[in-house]
Amino acid sequence: MTRILMVCLGNICRSPLAHGILQAQLPTDKFQVDSAGTAAYHIGNPPDRRSIEVARLNDIDISMQSARQFRVSDFDAFDVIYAMDNSNYTNIISLARNNSDIGKVKLFLEENPAISNKNVPDPYYGDMSDFEYVFEILNATSDIVAQKLLHSKP
Repeated sequence: MTRILMVCLGNICRSPLAHGILQAQLPTDKFQVDSAGTAAYHIGNPPDRRSIEVARLNDIDISMQSARQFRVSDFDAFDVIYAMDNSNYTNIISLARNNSDIGKVKLFLEENPAISNKNVPDPYYGDMSDFEYVFEILNATSDIVAQKLLHSKP
């Protein structure tokens, strides 16, 4: 089983969307997808209502997700850790214990050569159009990631 973790700041906007999108594209018997935040702002809360809505409009249900904070044990629990932006990447790397931990962490949008800005914008202070844009770039990148993962399996 390949285990993938999506990480943003509060785990209520970007990473829950990335979690839900990628999870919907992969067989659950071979892949586990989860999400977390680098900050403790929203622990135990569901995703932002706008993230839930944009996911629902695209036939993905993320309403049962619950925000949690990234922890050092996630380096052991996951094979790949995708940060949504440089700030979260830096926060995750600061908790790394060794080069093996560091090697698991990547910027999610690095997987998509068509996108020049590798930071997923935080839509929290925006409107629904910001959430729709974030969904679009996460979905396009998830397509690429899912194809790589599915073709790397025997």
